[in-house]
Amino acid sequence: MKFMICVIDSESGSGSKVEIAAIDAFNERLQSAGQLIMAEGLAAPRASTVIDNRGGAGVVTPGPLHDTEQFVSGFWIIEAADRDAALELAAEGSRACNRVIELRPFFGG
Repeated sequence: MKFMICVIDSESGSGSKVEIAAIDAFNERLQSAGQLIMAEGLAAPRASTVIDNRGGAGVVTPGPLHDTEQFVSGFWIIEAADRDAALELAAEGSRACNRVIELRPFFGG
C-alpha cells in the first residue's frame, strides 16, 4: 500500500543540523528497505500559486489557497505492507524530523 507522510511545520527549511541528519538516516533506512518512493521538502506557501481553470475561467492567484499558521513543509511517499506498518514509519519520521506528521493513504493502495 502507498501512503503519503506529510510534515507539518510553521516555516519551510526549518530543520536543524541534528534533525537533517536524523531525516537523512530515516530516508536511508526507508530506501534500504525498498519502502521509499519519494521524499522532498516544499517551499513556503507564499511561493505558491492557485490556478482555477474550471470552465476555462483562467484565474491565477499568487499565494496559498488557505492562509494558515501551519502547513505541509515536506513529505515522504512510502510503500508499506498495511496501515499499521505505515503508522510505525510515520512515528519514526515524526521522531526524525521532530515535527507533527499527517499520514494519508493513496486511493487504491
